[in-house]
Amino acid sequence: MPRFSVLLSSLVLALPVQAVEIAGRVHDGGRGVGGVLVSNGETLVRTDADGRYRIDVEDGQTVFVIKPPQCALPTGEDGLPVFWRHYLPEGTPTLRYGGIAPTPADASWDFALDCSVPAAAPPFDVLVFGDTQVTRSEDVGYYREDIVAPILSGRSPGREARFGVTLGDVVNDRLSLYPELNAVTAQLGIPWLHAAGNHDMDFDAAHDTASLTNFRRTYGPDTLAYEEGPVSLLVLDDVIYRPGERPAYVGGLREDQFAFLEAYLGQLPRERLVVLAMHIPLFTPAGKRETFRAADRERLYRLLEPFPNVLVLSAHTHVQQHYFHGAEDGWRGASPLHEYNVGAVCGGFWGGAKDARGVPDAVMADGTPNGHALMRVEADGGYSLRYVPAKGDPEAGLRLYGPRVLRRGAYPGVPVYANVFMGIDGDRVEMRIGDGDWTPMTRVDEPDPHVVRINLADDAAGSLRGFDRVPQAVPSTHLWRAMLPTDLASGVHVVEVRAFDRWRGELRAQTRYRLDDAEP
Repeated sequence: MPRFSVLLSSLVLALPVQAVEIAGRVHDGGRGVGGVLVSNGETLVRTDADGRYRIDVEDGQTVFVIKPPQCALPTGEDGLPVFWRHYLPEGTPTLRYGGIAPTPADASWDFALDCSVPAAAPPFDVLVFGDTQVTRSEDVGYYREDIVAPILSGRSPGREARFGVTLGDVVNDRLSLYPELNAVTAQLGIPWLHAAGNHDMDFDAAHDTASLTNFRRTYGPDTLAYEEGPVSLLVLDDVIYRPGERPAYVGGLREDQFAFLEAYLGQLPRERLVVLAMHIPLFTPAGKRETFRAADRERLYRLLEPFPNVLVLSAHTHVQQHYFHGAEDGWRGASPLHEYNVGAVCGGFWGGAKDARGVPDAVMADGTPNGHALMRVEADGGYSLRYVPAKGDPEAGLRLYGPRVLRRGAYPGVPVYANVFMGIDGDRVEMRIGDGDWTPMTRVDEPDPHVVRINLADDAAGSLRGFDRVPQAVPSTHLWRAMLPTDLASGVHVVEVRAFDRWRGELRAQTRYRLDDAEP
């Protein structure tokens, strides 16, 4: 390239992006709604008493309303909330899964709200879905049968939830499945928000800015705030696309996102419950390379530390765990920052043998069954959490695994395991035999034997037992163990385990084993 062309290109790149001012109105049936926050993804403005606002916007930005607690959002034909509009005078390049059309020159920047509905009084529930991650239409059917239908029928809790959020990896690289999946989610009949995941990216995009073109075409802004009752939900795209590198993404936040967070959190009352909904966890799993940029995490810590009530919801790992960020992580808040890394709706990637309904087992690598979570927002700004297994008893909070028969008098070296799905290190988990005394179980970092058994059965099978296998077992963070006694009478003995969940209270499960007499 000639030197003049290089200099000209550099000069063009150095020119500031031209912003234009747009004007609009936020209204409820024609009546202006004052005091509503409107954002371009970086800055915030409030509507005046007649609902009018003005804001500068740059090419590529999305203008959106931050729903106030006392109002509701209208829904579009796809059942998703309508609260945003892209500013793209030239549109976007067309990628494999399409692009975003140019914004009409006469586009309206008005937004509607419905403020006639009563404000949500806590407590109320929020449905939280980890990776739905569908690859085929068949997976969408599993999602409908395994997750959505039980909620609609009342068999699984969540029917009365105020709204819901999916924590990324909505699909598994097949962005064309968005409409089909959204049609199923819309059956729940509540407002639904979506965080972006690493499998929601346009991998044919040239850079990070364009990597969520089709996600944004479907779901709007990749970073937003949503207010309901005493909670502010911040939905964040925390996947930084790095084309040509391995891996092609890393967890982190962009400068425009930090600008938005600083502006929004800066005007928020300190007593408000702040919940972050994102895909990649803030913490780095033990023994792994850095999966979230440390500098970004530190900046986020500083913004969140003034708030006493903060919860982080993440997904991505296809296991379930709790992490408490403390001083050793760089967190300086008054109490540890709780991150709930939610188990996946698709569990082990919709893998495993199918049940009588034709739905795959989908157990996760740590032994957690696939399912969904519920977050209850409390009146005092607090929260409670529960996990709902998709299969079996939706009230079950643990699964036991132990032997069927042991030799009476043998060395007591065979354990019973309790996988406590929402278990946290330090929780009280106890076992008793029959009506005997309760004795503590020990938390262990081991693979769940139930998943190991499935892995071995897949290995031994002469033909495929499912379209895909469940993942290989990994050490679970919520597995407890106790050795079974062999010095009891011959016959069947009932093993009872109780776990004390910090939100649901006491949970119990039973199994049995038999002691047989034997001669050498």
